[in-house]
Amino acid sequence: MKNRSTLSADAGVNTRLAHVGHDPFSYHGFVNPPVVHASTVLFPDCRAMETRAQKYTYGTRGTPTTDALCEALDELEGSAGTIVVPSGLAAISVPFLAFLSAGDHALIVDSVYAPCRLFCNTMLRRMGVEIEYYDPEIGGGIESLMRPNTRLVHTEAPGSNTMEMQDIRAISEAAHRHGCVVTMDNTWATPLYFRPLDFGADISIHATTKYPSGHSDIIMGSVSANAKCWPQLHDAAITMGICGSPDDSYQILRGLRTMGVRLEHHQKSALEIARWLESRDDVARVLHPALPSFPGHEIWKRDFKGASGVFSFVLKVDDAGRFSRKAHALLDTLSLFGLGYSWGGYESLAVPVNLSDRTIRKAPLDGPVIRLQIGLEDVADLKRDLEAGFAAAAAV
Repeated sequence: MKNRSTLSADAGVNTRLAHVGHDPFSYHGFVNPPVVHASTVLFPDCRAMETRAQKYTYGTRGTPTTDALCEALDELEGSAGTIVVPSGLAAISVPFLAFLSAGDHALIVDSVYAPCRLFCNTMLRRMGVEIEYYDPEIGGGIESLMRPNTRLVHTEAPGSNTMEMQDIRAISEAAHRHGCVVTMDNTWATPLYFRPLDFGADISIHATTKYPSGHSDIIMGSVSANAKCWPQLHDAAITMGICGSPDDSYQILRGLRTMGVRLEHHQKSALEIARWLESRDDVARVLHPALPSFPGHEIWKRDFKGASGVFSFVLKVDDAGRFSRKAHALLDTLSLFGLGYSWGGYESLAVPVNLSDRTIRKAPLDGPVIRLQIGLEDVADLKRDLEAGFAAAAAV
């Protein structure tokens, strides 16, 4: 592209992904940004050092490589600024620490990513922050939970493992009437299928480990903020010295280029398998927001542009004492589906879901929950693999 500024505002998703974040003519015409490794940055004189009168001052405050990724994410999110951090959990914890103080009250969705709950229940409570969990489907009713000291509302849609949908606009409007910051973990949808800031959220959080990376080899997170919250978020990241590395930023930016076409494949394959699972007698329920049978489907249909490759199902088991044995039999038989945490890579994964930490949305009673990440393999092969797993579970 000769001039990135000529990119049309209504350009398609894949066109934007191919061109955001780096202007080739800012670096001799090379289409990918250079990987700039940096700690020390030199100044031409003392006055420049004292006034920080140059763009780069120290490696933790950004490099051309990390800036290229942040600029790409700002373009995709519609945000005023983005920080990149070493993990998805760091992407949650940094804004929490930026906007919460001792004596504050925070509302956290009960279907939250489990490590986020651990951080809240340990670090934040130890710091004197009051933590309260709320039902993911509360919508505008969250106003009834507001206190004079409520400062932050954290959302995640769909919810981890059980995929509950949240009405982000209604929650944001209620929260803002009480002066609260609204954060959202948007890892599942990516900014291609949902832009939290467009629906009233102040902060959009991603484990870029997942779909932006796409290859199961990078650990990283990003936090994008609106204009109101950006200065405070940026200052917190600088104060804490939390930053992503140039090498990882380069790899994530590289992954972004193909994220659109990969997501299309993930979405198509996951929906086909979800519908197939829904037709099976040995499946109690399929937890996928894009299925009309799912309770949160109407919110997904109204607000989201697509679905990714992660969803769950409830294995039908009559005897609660056999939940784990049947789930383990199914999972241990799989060969194409790996048993591994994370998701968003090219390979399919499956995990047994532990919901014992829930305080409101308890584990279902009709069977164990199994989460699937549908990768880029052929659907027919994945179905055969799952068939073998169901046969093994039936034999227990």
